[in-house]
Amino acid sequence: MTSPPAQGERSRWIERSVRNKLLAMALAPLLVVLPLLVAALLIWGNAAYDQLLITKVRSDLAVARGYFDQVRAEVGGGTESVAASHALLRALQAGDPTALRQLLTASRERLGLDFLDVAPADALPLPSGTASAGSRVAGLEVLAPAQFEQLAPQLRDRPQVPIVPTRNAAPSSRTVENRAMVMLASSAVTDDRGRVIAHLRGGILLNHNLPFIDHINRIVYPEGSLPLDSQGTATLFMDDVRVTTNVRLFQDQRAVGTRVSQAVSDAVLQRGGTWLDRAFVVDDWYVSAYEPLQDARGQRIGMLYVGYLEKPFRLVKYSMLGIIGAIFLLVMALSALFSLRWARSIFRPVEQMNLAMQRVEEGDTGARVGPVAARDELGALANHLDQLLDVIDEKTRVLQQWASQLDAKVAERTSELAQSNTALQQAQQQLVKSEKLAAIGQLTASIAHEINNPIAVMQGNLDLMRETLGPHAGPVAAELKLLDEQVERMRIIVTQLLQYARPTEYAGYVESIDVNRTLEDCLVLVTHLLAHTRIAVARDLQASARAGINRQELQQVVINLLVNAIQAMPDGGTLTLRTRDWVGADGLPGVVLTAEDTGPGLATQTLERLFRPFFTTKNDGNGLGLWISQGLVERYGGTLTARNRQPPPGAAFEVRLYTEPQAPEESGASTNNGRLLLNK
Repeated sequence: MTSPPAQGERSRWIERSVRNKLLAMALAPLLVVLPLLVAALLIWGNAAYDQLLITKVRSDLAVARGYFDQVRAEVGGGTESVAASHALLRALQAGDPTALRQLLTASRERLGLDFLDVAPADALPLPSGTASAGSRVAGLEVLAPAQFEQLAPQLRDRPQVPIVPTRNAAPSSRTVENRAMVMLASSAVTDDRGRVIAHLRGGILLNHNLPFIDHINRIVYPEGSLPLDSQGTATLFMDDVRVTTNVRLFQDQRAVGTRVSQAVSDAVLQRGGTWLDRAFVVDDWYVSAYEPLQDARGQRIGMLYVGYLEKPFRLVKYSMLGIIGAIFLLVMALSALFSLRWARSIFRPVEQMNLAMQRVEEGDTGARVGPVAARDELGALANHLDQLLDVIDEKTRVLQQWASQLDAKVAERTSELAQSNTALQQAQQQLVKSEKLAAIGQLTASIAHEINNPIAVMQGNLDLMRETLGPHAGPVAAELKLLDEQVERMRIIVTQLLQYARPTEYAGYVESIDVNRTLEDCLVLVTHLLAHTRIAVARDLQASARAGINRQELQQVVINLLVNAIQAMPDGGTLTLRTRDWVGADGLPGVVLTAEDTGPGLATQTLERLFRPFFTTKNDGNGLGLWISQGLVERYGGTLTARNRQPPPGAAFEVRLYTEPQAPEESGASTNNGRLLLNK
């Protein structure tokens, strides 16, 4: 659904600018053709490198197979030479077992065989066939335990190979391999008349034959033949079990008894193919070659394996491909830089002309294209454009002179009317302002008068109660004192209302206030509000300096802040009160008082209008509390500010007061009515 608009947006991006078109033309071959070439080269290089590794391991397998066949031929030839020897015939005809045993032992050690014995003439030379007079049978055989024990009883325990569970191998319930894989040769022994009188059988046991497999490995992978610390390995398998190998299972333990992966087993043992590919060998990946081994009947009985560790070659391959990719990227970057610089010589003059026309459209009549490095058609066009702009500028200047003369005449006629209207407007504004101030003063004075009457009645009744009760007023003396203080506070509030109407006639008296004590007193006054909430009060009162302010006015400010904080946390929270010593920008000492809540905080619009009169976020508020509180604090040169806590949520209000109160114009504080002065 979004594809067409995206395509259209790209098309518009190209169509909007000659520069974009030139960039697209210059960079398209670099960003499309070269990456495709790099990808093709990397893919080809990867495949070619892998093919080189496979070719290498194929030749290694051929070397191992040649040596294996050579050993098999040597076993057959050695056995045949002993069978044809006159010494063996003489020992058999003499019927001397001791001489025969000594002869066979010496011949076995000389030929490097694991066993060499004489069988009767009627015995089968191999499990797979018979031998007639003068014939020789040599090949690989897998013998059952009983057959091998009959052939070489002194080696009956050596064929057993415990099978080790191997990753990726075919499922199997076998736990031990006790058959013997032997390289077996049989040759008929004949008398002078050519009659077969016995069979000589000799061979090599391949199970656990570590010297044999190590010799193959040294032939295929001599010291230093593999670069990059790669390791060559060789293995003989009986079926899919390693019966002799130089692959390590652990540091000093060979992987005899481990099994080949099922994929290799199916390809080589089941289908009779040769595996030339990477394969997982015990615990790592190797470039591997597997070839089936057949017995004299042509049945696949095992595998010959050679291979070398792939990891070093893989790292070299990736490094080589990375270097090739980096070279191509460098070439791409240099080509792109050259193309961009070449394209710049074309679109730069066009951009200069376009910019000059935009500046002229915006009103800069002196804008010109300026000198252009190009000496082609674009350079000539830029010069012609500058000449045209000069002609237009001259004609425009003449028209502006005519217009200026006309405007001067019109202005001369209208200035006379404007002067008479200005005096009238100033008089009207002054009259409206005076009427507003008078209305506010009259309203405030009426309110103060109406409130003062009940205050006087309350104070008189309190005095009458105290006088009437006499000594009996002792138990409620604290409550009566609290009522006196609150009546006095009400009187001061009424006085403050009059102050805003007639600020020069009223002023509070200054005291040196302990703000820590004042905070504690104010908390007592709002205890009834805190009692019905889940608000915890945290105190951090560290101020040692005192504040110069009227006590009742400071109490009024603090209580207003406490009530606001309590109302901001209807579901509970923490009210934190802090005091600190403070030094103002003018170097004068003071104290800062902070009230923080964990409520929702203050919105941006709320912060901008917070201290304006009649602004409130409450349904039952009148919007005068913070406005009045700010005025009280600023009267003594202090400040009242609000901010959101960091980290949120919550709001914080700060009251900063000097130890010696300052007039607002001296402290730099702004008042909310612009006319409050301190009467010391």
